[in-house]
Amino acid sequence: MQEFDAIRPYSDEETAPTIQRLVNDRDFLDMVGRFKSPALAKWAPSVLRLFIRRWLISHFGHYSRVDDLQAGVSQYVGELVEKTTTRVTHSGLENLNKNTAHLFISNHRDIVFDPMVVNYLLFQNGFHTTRIAIGDNLLSNRVFAEMMRLNKSFVVRRNITSPREMRDAYLTLSGFINHSIETNHSIWIAQREGRAKDGIDATDPAIVKMFYMSQKKSGLGFDEAMNRLRIVPVSIAYEYDPCDADKAKELEVRARTGVYQKTEGEDTDQIVKGLTGYKGHVHVHFGAPISDSPDNPKALAARIDHEMHSNYHLHASNLVAYQMRGVHPESHEIPGSIGESVVTAETWSPADMEAATAEMERRLEACAPAIRPYLLDMYANPVVNALAASNHREPLAPIEG
Repeated sequence: MQEFDAIRPYSDEETAPTIQRLVNDRDFLDMVGRFKSPALAKWAPSVLRLFIRRWLISHFGHYSRVDDLQAGVSQYVGELVEKTTTRVTHSGLENLNKNTAHLFISNHRDIVFDPMVVNYLLFQNGFHTTRIAIGDNLLSNRVFAEMMRLNKSFVVRRNITSPREMRDAYLTLSGFINHSIETNHSIWIAQREGRAKDGIDATDPAIVKMFYMSQKKSGLGFDEAMNRLRIVPVSIAYEYDPCDADKAKELEVRARTGVYQKTEGEDTDQIVKGLTGYKGHVHVHFGAPISDSPDNPKALAARIDHEMHSNYHLHASNLVAYQMRGVHPESHEIPGSIGESVVTAETWSPADMEAATAEMERRLEACAPAIRPYLLDMYANPVVNALAASNHREPLAPIEG
């Protein structure tokens, strides 16, 4: 795979040397220390660094294969999931073949937790984990870059201004994705660049077009090439988003000024907040692999969106936000009547709905008044799109770049 060296994840041969680099990296030891013992990290960092290094070597120093390392880390991923969610549920895995690679194209709400929870559920249910597409903007943090490439992540180049350079980057990416599927390695990729901060999940046709770029010369038609990828639409539904106020603030600033400038370390801060923050109930739906693809990228993107919106398992937080916003024709409907036409994560009692209302009001109160409508939107918009899908209407278009 030398042609993909610039973007591919680390191989088995690179696993042990990478682990050795990390356990001797001061920045990495400090980062792990802040997770395991924030107080000691502040008052005695050098002592904690020593203990963290010994702990890492004893627990992970013997690994020389990526799959073995992931199996070893799975316990800690499970603990993180348990600490930050009330529960994680799933549906649709019965439609997938454990011996076949799939291209999982997913809605995108959290930088790291999205692919992590997908891989967690795959691993727990006897499937191979996926190779994960991440933007190169996340690789500015050297330690994070090492960790992600060790965890089967590959690089998607962004912010390319030259059309020729962009074409070449997309062609390489397309080749890597198709090669991965052909060699039985599943892929996770977000449906668009950046998170859906407004709660509107929409697939970028340019990403779907990219899948086909490396296959044009083979003579395969677009639909046949896409069928070979076994595309699985994935809908990830969080009851609560740890970064909701940050996303709402960004949307308000962008709407008011036309631009939003990230501060240094903002992505890293939101990665940590997304991983460690409270999410409530998380549901992941795996769609059936698409075997009858349309013959063009725009139609396939619309098909993926419809699958996502139809199978997005709405939470009580979504329904109360939808009612509180009250700007759509259907907003007069009570949760019970909405639940008859859309998929919900569970059945709620009046007490559950009251608790969800109180929590939403608490989150709104914690925000500046100007950003409250944007926070409400990100929880309410999935209801609008679920209703649109059930009634065969056009979904909402994203309101952000």
